This record gives sequence, structure tokens and C-alpha cells, in this order.
Amino acid sequence: MTRRQVRYGEPSVEKALGALPVIAQFCRRLDICGIVDRACPVRDIAYVTHGQVIEALVANRLTSPTPLVHVEDWARAWAVEEVFSIAPEVLNDDRIGRALDAVAPELAGIVGSIGARAIAEFGVEVARIHWDMTSISLYGAYGSSDPDYVEPRFGHPKDRRPDLLQIQAGLAVAADGGIPVWHRSYDGGAGEVAQVVPAMEALSRLAKERRFLLVGDSKLVSYSNLAAMIKAKVSFIAPASKSYVGAEVLAACDFDAAVPVDYVAERDANKSQEERGSYRVSEDTMVICGKKKSEPDLHLRRVFVWSSARAAAAAKAREKKLARARGDLERLGRGLGGRYYQSEKEVIERIAVITRERRVKTSLKTTVGTDPVTRKPTLEWHFDETALAGEAATDGWYALLTNLGPEVSASEVLSNYKGQEAAERRYSNFKGPIAVAPMFLKNNRRIEALISVICLALLIFSLVERAVRLALSPVVKLAGLWAGQPAKPTGRLIFIALSRLRLLPASGTNPAEIPRPPPLQARLLELLGVDPRRAR
Repeated sequence: MTRRQVRYGEPSVEKALGALPVIAQFCRRLDICGIVDRACPVRDIAYVTHGQVIEALVANRLTSPTPLVHVEDWARAWAVEEVFSIAPEVLNDDRIGRALDAVAPELAGIVGSIGARAIAEFGVEVARIHWDMTSISLYGAYGSSDPDYVEPRFGHPKDRRPDLLQIQAGLAVAADGGIPVWHRSYDGGAGEVAQVVPAMEALSRLAKERRFLLVGDSKLVSYSNLAAMIKAKVSFIAPASKSYVGAEVLAACDFDAAVPVDYVAERDANKSQEERGSYRVSEDTMVICGKKKSEPDLHLRRVFVWSSARAAAAAKAREKKLARARGDLERLGRGLGGRYYQSEKEVIERIAVITRERRVKTSLKTTVGTDPVTRKPTLEWHFDETALAGEAATDGWYALLTNLGPEVSASEVLSNYKGQEAAERRYSNFKGPIAVAPMFLKNNRRIEALISVICLALLIFSLVERAVRLALSPVVKLAGLWAGQPAKPTGRLIFIALSRLRLLPASGTNPAEIPRPPPLQARLLELLGVDPRRAR
């Protein structure tokens, strides 16, 4: 690959440079091109290798995410040729499609190798890993899906587009900097519970001899999953769903007996002591039994958590649903005997709808009859205060299950679980700055490959954020990063700031030139150890 020398100069006709030099350096450190090319070699006469195309696609997602048919136009407007030594016309939709087709069968090895490289090269600590899954909507029918790759199906999409087919993606995010060290795509209708053990096994191989703590959501909890993790000597923390810890158990929790926790949520960091949410914990043990007599009982620690923020949110939600149910019932009362509610049956059917939609089945008590004189239906209703008090008793409470030993306090179990925000934040990046909108590709083979490209872009996005924060430590904020004000560096703000960099292409005997970066951009490049004048 040719190395080009560029210099600072005065701008005239320009190309966008943006974060391309940063992306190129991080791609090199991760050895993305080398790993892909070793897994998917091409003939020596090829203009570019599959690895080069994948790196270009990663750069595209991080600088100007567009549909794949526009990548060639992006490469012409950006300094892709100067930084990555790839001619724009090479990045046509046919060449990109062939690269995606080539890497799809090798994704398991590629993903594992790049994840291991990230851990070693950047010193990412994997003592605690957070696991979660999300859905990605697709345009198109995909009636003849390749059975060897993820199958688009209808499911329960997070973007609330049940009219579209979907696939799912799982991310394993290291607590150290929120780095997505491993990912995988799944069928659109795949159950999250069934994916935990394969993910755990892959992460065990990635971590090698290092012990790690796996933190997930309630889908982590099933007898088979927990038994497999205990057998593999993997520690875990996950919230218990109502099927494992019912409302009656939570309602019996003693607030006064629970111990206050010195934990401050990130959203409350800049609030006064009075405005911050508070937490309390208590614990006991729980036994989960297998379906077969031969399966051993699992003895787990059960940590009960009370959150003031959750309690306030639950009380507010209950008041809202009761107010809406009350309004529905009052309107129903005014309409008795009218056009729509002329009989008891019609009234009962409407009450059933209100009960279901407003979720007041346990608290709403109704009596429906018929007036003997007017022959109009009658209705009496009220909310059962005892039932409402029972609901209120669970406000703010939830339970965490773990196999961590007693040397880890209940308060530490809570703080470790709260790191799950790292995975949720990366999914926000996944669908925000990296712009995973509903996709349309030729086949599901390319869909699976493109999801990995996007996850690799997310990996670099996260590593850049972590690198700037580590370089700034112990300073938390960077001057001028947000609307000219100091701000905590995030991947989004960093890439927006770097997007202002430009390049003056070479002409005649004049080499390519880069206008001198403004102070903020120069500071970011310094923190990242990147010299934009020296492209790959």
C-alpha cells in the first residue's frame, strides 16, 4: 500500500478529510485489512483487496453513512484515495457486494480475531462484559433467504415497525470504555434466551484464561443459561423477571431493613444531593430447580434493589393509567343507553377493552346491570384500594440474581449491574451516529456482512472515545467541544469536531496539502496521536 506525504497549506478547492486519518490509524492498529485478507484472499491482479473495501466501508459509516450505492460518490468527495490509496471508481456497488459476499462465510473468525486484537492492542480490560441484543428493520421481501445466514423474520422490533422484517444483533461490550469487543447477527425471530450460552462460550474464548463477569438483562436468566455459566465458571449478574421473582415477593421487601447504597447514576452526576436518586439493597438466597430430577438445584444470591427514581416513575405511571381509565369509564357512563351501549353485553365488552388497554385488571371493580324502568344498562365502578396498595408496595423494587461470592457486597453487585448502561449507550450509537436505518440489500448473506461492518465501525467509534478520555485523564472535559463550551468527550462530539478537516488534492508538481487545523481539531489529533499529514 502506497504511503503518501501531505503538508499543511492554504485551502482552495478541497476534499473532505474529516476523521479519515484517525480511522485509518485505528484500522491499522486493529489490523482489519490484514485479518480480512488472510481469511478472504484475492488474486494479485485485483485493484483492491476485500480488506481494503471493508476498511473503506467502515470509514464511510463513521464519516458520512449513506446507502451502499452512494459509496463511490462519497469516496470522490472525501480524501479516500489520499488516505486509503483506493481509487473512488473501485468502490462501486458491484465491488462492494462481492466483498460482502466474500467475508460473510468467515465472519466468526474475523470478528473473534479483531476483538482479540482490540483487547491486546488497546489494553481493553474484559473483567466485566455487558451483553444485550437489539433488532434492525429491513426493507424487502427476502422470500428466498440463504439458510446458511441470518434469516429475516417478523418479530418484536425495537423501532416499533412490525410491518417490516427484521434481523437481530447482539453486542458484548467491555465495561472498560464501553468497547464492543464481540458481536453477532441472529435471525429476526430468534429468542434472546437461547443466544446467551453461545455468546458466553465465544466470550470465554476471547478472554482466554481471564475470568470475566457477564452482565445482561432478564433474558440471561433461565435454568439452562445459568447452569451453563456456573459450569463454565463464568460469573454473572442479571435482573430476575416476574416469572422468577413475583410481585408478592417484591411487595414483601422491607424498606427500612435495606441498606442505603453510595451510588450515583451518571444522569444525576451534576445534580444536587437532594435531586439525586437514591438506592437501597438487601439480599437473601434463591434456589432455581431444573425440569428434570437429574438436574442439580442452582443456589444463587438474590439482591433486592430499591430505586427512588423507579419508585417515582412507577407511581407516576400508575396515576396516569388510573386517570386514563377513569376518563374512559366516565365517558362510558355518559353513553349508557345511547347508540353504542344499548345493552349489558356492549358495556361489558367496552369494560374489557378499558381493563386491557389501561392495565387495571387487578384494581378495577365493576358492576353492570339493567335499569328495570328505563331498560338502559347501568354501571357502578371503583378502584380497589387494597389492590392499589399492593401495586404501590412493589414500586422501586427489583431483584438481581448472581453467582458472585460473598466477598462482593450487595452494593457492589448493584454498581456492577448499573454498568449495563454501556451496552445500551452503544446501541444508541449503533442506530444514531452510525445510522443503522432500515436496510435493503440484495440478500441475507450481504445483510449479515454489513451488520459486521457497522459493528466494526462502532468498535473504532468507541475506541476513539476511550482514547481521548484516557489521554485527558484526570481532566473530564475538553474545551470548545460542545457549542464552544467545555464538554465530556463522546464519540459523536469527537467525530463531529473532526469533520471540519479538509484536504487540498495534489495538482501538477504540488503535493496534497491540509489547511492547518483549528485549535480544537489540533488538540484532538494530538490526544489521539494522529498526524493527518502522514496518510497510510
